[in-house]
Amino acid sequence: MQASGRRAAGNRVSTVLGRRLGGELQRLRGAAGKTQKQAAEALSATQTKVVKMESGWVPMRDPDISALCAAYGVDDPKVVAHLLELAKTDRERRKVKGWWNDTPTTATQMEYIAMEDAAVRVRQWQLALVPGLFQTAEYTRALGVADMSWDDIDGIEDVVANRAKRQLKLYGDAPLRIHAVIWEAAFRQLMGGPAVMARQLAHLCQLAELPNVAIQVLPFRAGGHPCVGGPFNVLSFGEDEAVDVVHMDTPRSTIWVEDAEESAVFVNLFNQAARMSLSPYDSVQFIDDLAKEMSN
Repeated sequence: MQASGRRAAGNRVSTVLGRRLGGELQRLRGAAGKTQKQAAEALSATQTKVVKMESGWVPMRDPDISALCAAYGVDDPKVVAHLLELAKTDRERRKVKGWWNDTPTTATQMEYIAMEDAAVRVRQWQLALVPGLFQTAEYTRALGVADMSWDDIDGIEDVVANRAKRQLKLYGDAPLRIHAVIWEAAFRQLMGGPAVMARQLAHLCQLAELPNVAIQVLPFRAGGHPCVGGPFNVLSFGEDEAVDVVHMDTPRSTIWVEDAEESAVFVNLFNQAARMSLSPYDSVQFIDDLAKEMSN
């Protein structure tokens, strides 16, 4: 949550769809035995433009896609229509202007928030922390105080405000569906002290009453589990073209898994952890009992 290096980077919600479209065009180019230089010639453009298109950095025009399909010998109407529809969805996503564009946050955080806002479902695995969408303000502040990398401690309030805006997605006519599986350690770690943690746990019990929220506790007694590698989020979208996307944060980098087969691996890991966990009902009872212990 470091405050330094924050900058506005534009709405990057479309990069996942853009990279998928670029990857499909790159695959078709490879199958046709064409080089990027030849692709550029088909577009009467520079090779740099092709590189940007295949990397998902720029929106793609329908005439460019049609020209590339012709150059690659792709004449299946269904394949061409799929690419054009994917490009259209990507362009529409790039036009979206969200509140996150005007908030002080890093480029990678902005991309995740934008993706989360576009998602219809999130499956989240957490080892040591209460998920951000479930955090109380005082729990978030306690996390900020524990982070020794802040240049300006007042920046913690920006994080608190941003998190509160994100949490609005849990309510409304079309709320975000979220299923969180959380290791027992996250509930026992006294972030901010017993009183702060007791109120956080009570808040989790309230959230679990929402029809779009499911919380499961993976207890210590379950023993070894398949998700020891670290926390991750699986984001799902409404469009048929958009595959599940996996997001992971490490101390030094942010990792996006956008390949359908690879993201399916994480979905499988999540499902295994969920099967090993307490049921949603028993999880709420566990959290409620723990909250009462901390309140005494």
